[in-house]
Amino acid sequence: MLERSDLMKILFIGDIYGRPGLEMISNYLTELKNTYRPNIIIVNAENAANGRGISLKIYKELMSQGIHAITMGNWVWGNRELFEFIDDSNIVRPMNFRNAPGKGFITVNYNGQKLLVINALGRTFMNPNIDDPFTGIDSIIQNEAADFILVDMHAEATSEKVALGHYLDGRVDAVVGTHTHIPTADERVLPNGTLYITDVGMTGPLNGVIGVSKEIVLDRFLNGYSTPNEVAPGAKQLNAVILDLVKKTIQRIHIESETV
Repeated sequence: MLERSDLMKILFIGDIYGRPGLEMISNYLTELKNTYRPNIIIVNAENAANGRGISLKIYKELMSQGIHAITMGNWVWGNRELFEFIDDSNIVRPMNFRNAPGKGFITVNYNGQKLLVINALGRTFMNPNIDDPFTGIDSIIQNEAADFILVDMHAEATSEKVALGHYLDGRVDAVVGTHTHIPTADERVLPNGTLYITDVGMTGPLNGVIGVSKEIVLDRFLNGYSTPNEVAPGAKQLNAVILDLVKKTIQRIHIESETV
């Protein structure tokens, strides 16, 4: 790592799910900027396009609001339009896809300082055919010069996320978990100084089942009957964390829409 600045605050917003999530960003991002004064804003948007991937229109919408980087996950290729613009974007797809378009990490510059943003995909209960995220991240941080490093670990198993946090403790500045859409209450500073949380949570529908209309999911559990997912209507939520990489603090943020 290079010589550090005395200021690097990151606002990381959890998985944006469909139009409700995008509306929460539009409605509350200015308030979040004014309250927390982040230097860099990162969002996970692998579910932004109606629950499946991201479109060019949504990408432009997010960037126009001052987002600096967008991380993804297992639905990164859910909207095929991404192939057309990912190479020239600030989108970070999971680094452990082999020979995929786009980048598994990007560097965001702020006030002469470099923040390395890495996106990784878990293998437990997900996709065992991708590369090992542990050694893959090792290779990146050993070869990329940066003042600060943040990892978005998009994984199903809490054990895999916690293990990665300990594996990288003291070598990266923050490990934030995404994917399960339920915010965890374990935000902390690991023994060697890395900021950590198992899951930031979701930004989107409040009363669905991790974003999906509850009636569709209940049918699956009760009757074994499956219909295509639909984004749940109604009240909305925003989940995020504010990370101070210099002062070594991490704070959860939870906002619920006052109206439907």
